[in-house]
Amino acid sequence: MESFRKTTQTLMPARASATAPGEYNIYPSFPLKEGKIWSGYRELADQMISSAVVVLDGYPGVLWENFRKLLATELDALGIRSAWQDVSVAMLPPAQVDALIAPYLGDNDPLFGRRFEGTLADFFQQDKLSLLQPDPSATLNILYGCGSSLADWKGLLLYVDVPKNEIQFRFREGAMTNLGSRVALPSKLAYKRCYFVDWVAASNHKRELLPNIDLVIDEQRPDFPTFMRGDDLREVLHDMSRNYFRVRPWFEPGPWGGQWIRKQIPQLPQEVPNYAWSFELIVPENGLLLESSGLLLEVSFDCLMFQEYQAVLGECAEDFQTEFPVRFDFLDTFDGGNLSIQCHPRPEYIRQNFGERFTQDETYYILDCAPDAQVYLGFQEDVDPAAFRAALEKSAQTGEPVDIEQFVQSLPVQKHDLLLIPNGTIHGSGKNNLVLEISATPYIFTFKMYDWLRNDLDGKPRSLNIQRAFENLYFDRKGERISREFVSKPRVLEQGNGWRLVHCPTHPQHFYDVHRFEFDERITVHLHGSCHILSLVEGESVLLETASGMHQRFNYAETFVVPAAAGSYQLVSEMGQSLKVVKCFVKPRSEWLPGVLP
Repeated sequence: MESFRKTTQTLMPARASATAPGEYNIYPSFPLKEGKIWSGYRELADQMISSAVVVLDGYPGVLWENFRKLLATELDALGIRSAWQDVSVAMLPPAQVDALIAPYLGDNDPLFGRRFEGTLADFFQQDKLSLLQPDPSATLNILYGCGSSLADWKGLLLYVDVPKNEIQFRFREGAMTNLGSRVALPSKLAYKRCYFVDWVAASNHKRELLPNIDLVIDEQRPDFPTFMRGDDLREVLHDMSRNYFRVRPWFEPGPWGGQWIRKQIPQLPQEVPNYAWSFELIVPENGLLLESSGLLLEVSFDCLMFQEYQAVLGECAEDFQTEFPVRFDFLDTFDGGNLSIQCHPRPEYIRQNFGERFTQDETYYILDCAPDAQVYLGFQEDVDPAAFRAALEKSAQTGEPVDIEQFVQSLPVQKHDLLLIPNGTIHGSGKNNLVLEISATPYIFTFKMYDWLRNDLDGKPRSLNIQRAFENLYFDRKGERISREFVSKPRVLEQGNGWRLVHCPTHPQHFYDVHRFEFDERITVHLHGSCHILSLVEGESVLLETASGMHQRFNYAETFVVPAAAGSYQLVSEMGQSLKVVKCFVKPRSEWLPGVLP
């Protein structure tokens, strides 16, 4: 088919390949029994021909007409007379869709809106849905498109999924439109609409369908889908929630990006200016890869949470429900530039303005750095808020540089330092760092005040949010208080022969905490009702052994999760190296400060 994605990133292959110990795996997968995944439109047609009615629902972002054309060709070759109906004919007219979602798009704000409070059914006209009926003269009736199950046809339910990174690449190419729209938006506005509206409605719809899906289809390779039975998917989600998982990471260049990721992971495409981000565990956008007989299939991470959130989260399950609470990602500024000077919203602000339940509290774990590395954190003791704002606004209007260190502290950092960045704290990584950002899950709510007069990669100025920042900043986070309260002071909690457990305390405002395992051979860990998010931060590789007997190797800088229901696990140094593994987990509820959740 014609070009359908715009990115330097390689389309994920349909087949798995092995990685050597120490080699970062960009396509990590969870194993299934043999023969559980199929591929191609012919095999998909074979699975459908015994049914008289097929409901072909799926996520917004699927290239539906290409999918219909190729599948219809295979059905025709099998001698099946299929009658296809497109559920989008029952959608509200675009003007009515625009009116429906307008309250959630933040007026003229280029970045922020508010989470949609309706359902996918709100996009449809019920009377027109009821007019969609199977054709009695057809051998096979197929109703297709996002929301097709709302027409309440009784038949085989197929769900077509597509990863959110691929949706964004399709928007950049102009290959698709937003839900209920006939006009392609610029990619940044399309993403905003997806984040606050399309994905909210579609994901809640997927949750309702998950227990009843007969086949789930991965459409990210439009000409070569892979698929599996819904029963097998639900079984593997159950197994995963009691052993381990690692989501599929993805990588993006940025205006401040560096060279560490590109050099450390040479199997990534090299025809890029830099890599700024590695989305290690940003679960609203990551997927889970499953592998059977060498074939790969990706489903969205939220499928696991929809079905198994209690097993995954354990004691904090009812606090966060299906929202996985923690994210891990990398910020690469090696031979790059400083991040913007920024802050994140206070809890009430993010709830009232954006509809999120909890806010973007962060930490910076320094995985690697150059000798001259620094992080901007907290205000100078003598900061004058009015003078700072005046300097920022003048710079935004005139392009005049700001002497940031007149107002903001710059702290030298070393490997394995942990900097604490609760909401409302001014901060930004300096150049020559590889930051493992350990954070609460919300991830787009960054209020940039100063961005070093840079343009974005599209050549346009990056959006600043000075007003929003000043509505959230704490100006009393300054002076000597920063090094005392916002730089973690590690201490040994436990130790034995060849191992120790180090506590890297987070801020009282953080609902999560950080430990570090340091060991030479093997360490046994009991979960005690908690979910552990882990990353190998020193050493070539580590072997995870779960209590149910599964074994999986993880390599340097890879992030993985052991769900609470796993009970216990062991970490083993395969090569006899001294290893360091960071562990993040949700603190006991009794240690949370008021206001973390509504």
